[in-house]
Amino acid sequence: MAILTIARKYGSGGREIGKAIAEQLNYDYIDRGRILDDMRTEGKQWEERAKYFDENYPNLWERYDWSFRGFVALNQSYFLNYALRDKAVIMGRGGNFLLKGIPFVLRVRVIAPIEKRIEKVMEKEGVNSENARWLIEKADNEMANAIYLIYGRDWDNPGEYEMVFNTGIQSTDEIIATIKNALFEKEKLNKEKARIILQLRALALKIKAEISTNSRYSISVLDVDPKEEGMIEKGIIIRGIVHNQDDIKEIEESAKRLAGDIPIECELQYRWYSRLGPWKFK
Repeated sequence: MAILTIARKYGSGGREIGKAIAEQLNYDYIDRGRILDDMRTEGKQWEERAKYFDENYPNLWERYDWSFRGFVALNQSYFLNYALRDKAVIMGRGGNFLLKGIPFVLRVRVIAPIEKRIEKVMEKEGVNSENARWLIEKADNEMANAIYLIYGRDWDNPGEYEMVFNTGIQSTDEIIATIKNALFEKEKLNKEKARIILQLRALALKIKAEISTNSRYSISVLDVDPKEEGMIEKGIIIRGIVHNQDDIKEIEESAKRLAGDIPIECELQYRWYSRLGPWKFK
């Protein structure tokens, strides 16, 4: 079946719309809480990292720390694994960017006028209008910054979505009906080629998560990408910069183990730093 991603402005009603669609279509509902539950299965360390980064925007140093990269990779891997199962509503967390280009994925944005959002947050959180406005601005700002940090994209750009709904203009029932009809149309595009692309993306992120969460590796740059263009030959490409030459072979072997029959191209570079000169490549 088709997949639905929803990016929502805080207090817009997007969460309620996503839950209603999941219930009516018997879809799996994947949100922040579900991902945090998954992170707990990775161990105490990752449960704590997940809670911390979920509540705190990373500072300059944390953005380059291995644990933040691992947290992001795990989150992305979980989302694509859920997408592989079909019939999923994926709430926020950059799901629309992760799944962009997959024909049977519908990428939706839900917004609302600030006045309507303030009223909703006041009712939900039991706060006054001033505090509700502060919560809304804080949530929107943190999400926009996080999306730009991770994906380099503008979260507020309507061009990043296939459909944008305004709950201040349209009723919830109308929006739900429109999305359901669009999902039925999207399901017609759920072909083998599209499934293969999604499988490759999921595999690439599984490998990236495996590498990124291993604190023994000294890595400053890491990209793990599927070979999607033209689909002439399936495969995964690993690129990056490592600071321990022995890590290259170990990373490549780990990736090949996870990939099975899917070819792996390892283009990692070893870089060392000398106090007497610049960074060196080998």
